[in-house]
Amino acid sequence: MAVEFWSDDTIAAISTPLGEGGIGIVRLSGPDAVSLVDQAFVSPKGRRLASARNWSLNFGWIVDKHGEKIDEVIVSVMRAPHSYTREDVVEINCHGGLIPLQGVLERILELGARLAEPGEFTKRAFLHGRLDLSQAEAVIDVIRAKTDRGHRLAMRQLEGSLSRVIKEMRGKLVGLLAGIEAGIDFPDEVGDMEPEAIRQIIDDVSGEIAKMLATADTGRLLREGIDTAIVGKPNVGKSSLLNRLVRENRAIVTDVPGTTRDVIEEIVNIGGFPFVVRDTAGIRHTEDVVEKIGVERAIALMEGADLVLCVVDGSSPLDDDDISLLQQVHGKTAVLVANKSDIGSAESDERYREILPDVPIVRISAATGEGLEKLEQTIVEQVIQGGIDLTGDSLVVTRARHKQALKEAAASLEAARRTLEMGLPQDLIAIDIREAAESLGEVTGESVTDEVIERIFADFCIGK
Repeated sequence: MAVEFWSDDTIAAISTPLGEGGIGIVRLSGPDAVSLVDQAFVSPKGRRLASARNWSLNFGWIVDKHGEKIDEVIVSVMRAPHSYTREDVVEINCHGGLIPLQGVLERILELGARLAEPGEFTKRAFLHGRLDLSQAEAVIDVIRAKTDRGHRLAMRQLEGSLSRVIKEMRGKLVGLLAGIEAGIDFPDEVGDMEPEAIRQIIDDVSGEIAKMLATADTGRLLREGIDTAIVGKPNVGKSSLLNRLVRENRAIVTDVPGTTRDVIEEIVNIGGFPFVVRDTAGIRHTEDVVEKIGVERAIALMEGADLVLCVVDGSSPLDDDDISLLQQVHGKTAVLVANKSDIGSAESDERYREILPDVPIVRISAATGEGLEKLEQTIVEQVIQGGIDLTGDSLVVTRARHKQALKEAAASLEAARRTLEMGLPQDLIAIDIREAAESLGEVTGESVTDEVIERIFADFCIGK
């Protein structure tokens, strides 16, 4: 793995969100981190950072080239290899305002540091071996976690739970490869491996991969959020349902049909899953140009959604617009929400199932909140169909990149199994085993291209 990297480069960036706050941090990493800050740091007692203890906090001021104070600071010094990047790291704790932070950063850049690229601190941690690639990806997942459950999964991956399993499987394949190649290189002394021994290792690793792949779709939803569309004809209570789910009056609710014409989006935590819930315009035939655009957007969102909440007015008989919509929802992961249960029920569940079979039906009142708990439970059940265990120390694959690498490894192992069953020479089996090991190595970064590394870290914020 050849990665372009400047070991004599010192980088700097603001590592906290811009805006007003109690504290803001300017972070540096590289061989000159301590000496650069030392040139701008003034201690009340004249102490220099060069002589500061490792992991120490040092009070003073950052001054400009004329000696004017930019900000009162506390500087932390973390020397290599005992730091996040395994380089010398300095963090300047400033007052959390835009002007002092920018002033301190500009002073450090003036002294010779380079502005860090997005994710470059974590990239250096990866390149220096402190984190593998899956752990580095988990850093951004921890930062962006939308629920406690998503955060726990990201923390497990950061702690190495995925890496350990991948490395164990890859180790078995590398050991198998070594045994096969020893027999090829020394046929008289070693000879071919027993086919049953080869088959056992292939089956063991294939089984582990299959278990991991079974979690991938649910894992992706936990990390990215479940794209959820609330659809229905006008005035059935879609906006009222959104307000109930978010526990606030986010959408305007009136008795006038067609009030919602644009999409309203909110992230909602339901059962530990992040749902990106979109309230859409009422779907009906209309000649109004603006409303027609809203209807087209609603249909497009429904088509692309992970989950559809199809809302009908349960107190009124189904009409042609309702039936047309239910037919469009057919075949999607959905919940039929019969609203206005506080008024009455005009249709039976059997009538709904005639049009939309195999979809759970939940009767609610968005006005009173009746049935909301059952709806939320049903929504979660729809998302985790298949019973993926997300508790305890269960391992969940959360990234599409990992899923693809595992699928490629599984395909290579299946090819190796077929070659074995056909009784072909073991050097042909070795080719597929090697490809499977390479695919697993892509997850942890043991075998990955520069392009993939650049793409992963470009997704990070500057300063992390």
